[in-house]
Amino acid sequence: MRKAVRIAIWGMTALLAVAVLWLRGCGQPRRLEAISLPRGFSIALYADSVPDARSLALAERGTVFVGSRDAGVVYALVDTNRDAKADEVIPLLRGLDMPNGVAVRNGALYVALVSRILRYDSIETRLRNPPEAVVVTDRLPTEAHHGWRYIGFGPDGWLYVASGAPCNICNPPGELFATILRMRPRQGGNLQVFARGVRNGVGFDWHPRTHELWFTDNGRDWLGPDEPPDELNRAPVIGLHFGFPFCHGGTTLDSEFGAGHRCADYVPPERALGAHVAALGMRFYTGTMFPADYRGQIFIAEHGSWNRMIPVGYRITLVRLENGRPASYAPFAKGWLRGGSAWGRPVDLLVMPDGALLVSDDKAGVVYRIAYTAERRD
Repeated sequence: MRKAVRIAIWGMTALLAVAVLWLRGCGQPRRLEAISLPRGFSIALYADSVPDARSLALAERGTVFVGSRDAGVVYALVDTNRDAKADEVIPLLRGLDMPNGVAVRNGALYVALVSRILRYDSIETRLRNPPEAVVVTDRLPTEAHHGWRYIGFGPDGWLYVASGAPCNICNPPGELFATILRMRPRQGGNLQVFARGVRNGVGFDWHPRTHELWFTDNGRDWLGPDEPPDELNRAPVIGLHFGFPFCHGGTTLDSEFGAGHRCADYVPPERALGAHVAALGMRFYTGTMFPADYRGQIFIAEHGSWNRMIPVGYRITLVRLENGRPASYAPFAKGWLRGGSAWGRPVDLLVMPDGALLVSDDKAGVVYRIAYTAERRD
């Protein structure tokens, strides 16, 4: 009973915090000088005027595609003169239903909507006049709650699709919810559930050496300000269950759905992240610009809490691996949250061919470029 009262009080104060944080953040100027980075790194604007910038994908000729959620737009960022800054932001596709996920393969752009995945062939030759969409699949759930999908192509050639739970906490009403799916990309056939028990994964990548899938997952709300954690997970094989809605963070049985279950029966996270930080995009660093001790490590975009009295997240964190397992978790870039007010919210990450790291920000409506500018240490 006491815990229920504490949770109810926290819930009311958290809703107040949402309103305060939103009001404080409205109209905040972009201040790149406020972003702190390790010595030798710099941050600059890669593209301005990209409202609601979300997922990022790179095409063969250098075009960066940017999905959105609420704006319903997919953008194309073009750096014609190769000066590490987009010369043009093209609103490529409009009027789509939460086109959060974008991916590119064999010259085609794939866009994930709530219930469908569309393909646009030879897209870089048609930036001014996009081709008609080809429906890859229309078999995805139609619920909008956690329906903004992240997609990506694995080393195996399959198209992987995140499919969140249609709730904060519930027993998923169908086999396609709270999963990571995969399918053959050209026809959308052979749709498979690759991983289960994933509440809301909005970022994944593959280990550059082992080719194992790693992904972030957002923990449930309304258990309190400091639980449960967000998660960094690893799925080396198909068919694993990561606990939702029964167990959170590998250690906490759910107060409503945990009865009769054991956390030991589910796959624990490789690393418990901060509670309510909203860990979204994650990337293994595969470039050569950054010093050697950053290569092969994991960067995570933490979008930031929405219902916590003291906000957390709003940063980019770095998970360092030792012997293939997370050994540390610490901030890499921070400053979007200042004095309890957020003027930006990192969403996704992209390693560019020159080794720079792009970062999308849906609150500021921009894409940043993080580079290493000091003398090389290796």
